[in-house]
Amino acid sequence: MLANALSLALFAGAALASPCKPSTTTSASTPTSTAVVPGDKFGLLALRSASPIHFAEFSAALSSIFLNLPAQNATCDNGSTPTTADSATFTLSEDGALYLYAASATPQQLYVDRSGMGQGKLGYTTGAQPAPRNGERTAFAIDEYGDLSFNGAGFIACPNSIDGAWSVWVDAGVANPAGNSGCLGLSARTVKIADTPNSCLYTQ
Repeated sequence: MLANALSLALFAGAALASPCKPSTTTSASTPTSTAVVPGDKFGLLALRSASPIHFAEFSAALSSIFLNLPAQNATCDNGSTPTTADSATFTLSEDGALYLYAASATPQQLYVDRSGMGQGKLGYTTGAQPAPRNGERTAFAIDEYGDLSFNGAGFIACPNSIDGAWSVWVDAGVANPAGNSGCLGLSARTVKIADTPNSCLYTQ
C-alpha cells in the first residue's frame, strides 16, 4: 500500500467521480488539488477504466516495473525501523530524471528504451550501473492532470508477466511490445505521499 492510505482512498473516489480528459486509450480525471512537483515523493496508479489494471499500483522488482505484482521483495525502512512496501515510491528531479526513492546513497534510476529492440522497455538501474545502449533517462514529466509521461508518451501494460503481474512499458508506437499480447494503454496518475515515505532498495 502507499504510505498515505487515506489520501489514496480519497484520490480514488475523486478520480471515479471526475470527468475524463481526451485520450484514445486511457482514462484520467481533472487536476488534483495536491499537485506533485519535482522533489516530492509519490506513488503511481494505473488508470484504465473497466480493466483489471484500473487503480493498480506501480511496483518495482528485478529492474522492471509492474502492476498487480503480489510482492516486490524490496528492502525498506521508514528511517528508523524496517517496513514492508507493496508498491514503489518515486521521485522526479528538476531535469526530468525519475528515481525510485531511497534515503541511501545508492540511486535506482529509471530509463526507457524506445529503439526497435527496446520497443518502450521501462526499467531501472542500480548505483553506477549504466543504462542500456539506447536507454533514455531525462524526459519524464508530470502534466496538469497529475499524469506522468515520458517525452509526451503514455504507458502500456501487458499481462502474464512474473507472478501473474502486468509488465509496464512506455508507449513507443508498438501496441504489444516484445511479443506480448492483450496489452492496454493507461494513464499513470501520481499520488503524493504526505507521510514519511518508505525508503527502499528494490531487487535487481
